[in-house]
Amino acid sequence: MMRIINNWLNILFILSVIAITSALVAEFIFDLVPCKMCLKQRHPYYIIIFLVILSYIFRQTKNIWLFIFNQIALLYGFFYAVWHVGIEQKILPGPTSCSGTLSQTNSIQNLKQQITNQDIVNCSEITWAVFSLSAATLNTLFLLFLLIFNTIFIVQNFYGTKKN
Repeated sequence: MMRIINNWLNILFILSVIAITSALVAEFIFDLVPCKMCLKQRHPYYIIIFLVILSYIFRQTKNIWLFIFNQIALLYGFFYAVWHVGIEQKILPGPTSCSGTLSQTNSIQNLKQQITNQDIVNCSEITWAVFSLSAATLNTLFLLFLLIFNTIFIVQNFYGTKKN
C-alpha cells in the first residue's frame, strides 16, 4: 500500500493515459461513436494528464493543490459517469439533446428543430458492454477507485500524523 501512495501521482497519470487511450481506440479504431455524456467523462482524464505534466515541469509534485484539483476533476467525471449510468438504466433523465426524446409541440417547424438538434448517438443506449457492464458503469467504478485512492493520498500526505 505504501508503494502505491509513494507513486500515486505516476499511477494516476498512467491510469488516465490508459483510460483516454482506450476511449480513443474504441472511437477511432472500433468506430464506437461516443455520446455527449461519454465525451464529458473524458474531461477529468485530460485535466489530470495536463496537471501532472505541469507539476513535473514546475517540480510541484508534492503540492496539495495539484491533488485537490485532481480530486475536483475526478468528482466532475464521477458525477457525469453516475448520471450516464442512471440514464442508461432509465432511472435518471438525460439532457434533451442526448436522451432521444421529443417534447410535444403543435408546430412542425419546432418538431423539425428538435429532430435536427438531437445528437446521432443516444445517451440511453448502451453501445458496448463487458460482463454486462456498460462503458459508463466501468468508468464509474474506475473513477470511484481513483477518487478513493486520491483521497487516501491527500489524507496520508497532507493531513496525516506528523513525524518528529
